[in-house]
Amino acid sequence: MSDYTALQAAVGYQFRDLSLLKLALTHPSFSAKHNQRLEFLGDAVLELCVSEKIYEKHPEMHEGAMTQLRQKLVREEKLADVARKIHLGEALLMDKSCALTGGRQNPSVLCDAFEAVLAAVYLDGGFEAARAMVALLIGDCSETGENDNKSALQEYLQARGQEMPAYQTVGEEGPPHDRVFTAAVLIDGREIARGSGKSKKRAEQEAAGAALKMIKRSGE
Repeated sequence: MSDYTALQAAVGYQFRDLSLLKLALTHPSFSAKHNQRLEFLGDAVLELCVSEKIYEKHPEMHEGAMTQLRQKLVREEKLADVARKIHLGEALLMDKSCALTGGRQNPSVLCDAFEAVLAAVYLDGGFEAARAMVALLIGDCSETGENDNKSALQEYLQARGQEMPAYQTVGEEGPPHDRVFTAAVLIDGREIARGSGKSKKRAEQEAAGAALKMIKRSGE
């Protein structure tokens, strides 16, 4: 087994159990025992770490703004960028066809792998280790100007006293390593718009952006 020296240095943590890190780096295309369960756990750990930092850093910020900032900081594109900076894609275990079709640079794959590695750090070293990794790689949770269509749509509707939007995944196509998802955004149970992306999160963001443009254009 590789000792993943460079990657451990990049995330600021030395593993006691390297099998956890190897599992975090195992894409579903490579083995039946892969990183998706760790990704599930890592998503929750990341949300807690970022929520705690926002709470501490922005004592004047109200709950809605805190939620929006957290969404911006943990969005797929941002996590994929962080993963690229630490060359996470190069360390992933995946089959050749997945790698040849750009799997190592796929934003959804990189985001999932980042969250899986965070979960592995959490399981191996506890919450303090996970918190330190997030602080090192995500930063101090300052304000960011990145767009968040879902938050923008929610704010627009909230200001007009309208029902909050709901999202449904209405389609999936493509091989497991190169999935394209389609999501619909519904308001008052009525479908307003759809969007597609390499992950469910990205599809929902695209759907929200399309819905916001449509609503503003129609004056609803």
